[in-house]
Amino acid sequence: MWEYTAAAVVVVAAVVLFELRVLRTGLLGTRAYWIALAICYAFMIAVNGWLTKLTAPVVLYDANATTGWRFPWDIPVEDYLFGFALLTLAMLLWDAAAPRQREVADAKVTNVTVSSSPREPARGAPS
Repeated sequence: MWEYTAAAVVVVAAVVLFELRVLRTGLLGTRAYWIALAICYAFMIAVNGWLTKLTAPVVLYDANATTGWRFPWDIPVEDYLFGFALLTLAMLLWDAAAPRQREVADAKVTNVTVSSSPREPARGAPS
């Protein structure tokens, strides 16, 4: 009973624990993350609402595997949980990979020396 719901809750917990214990990117505490998630959910609601509408469903769910809670437009609540887990994991992995790329770029930049004083002419060169 409620296998889909249980799996959704476990996946959300696993992604959050993965962030807190392993990756530690701090992404979940940023405003940009929550704005990005809201944008993704807006599109998810439009598409998922059409796919799961009870009047003419494209996707069917076993009533015994879910809570049966649906909102808005007949979207199962479990879809929001799986959506959270998938979107968050993708963003966390992307963010975790980014610092390595920035460190490489920073290392290249730090090797460049910029002088604000005028260059002295080379020996023997006309001035």
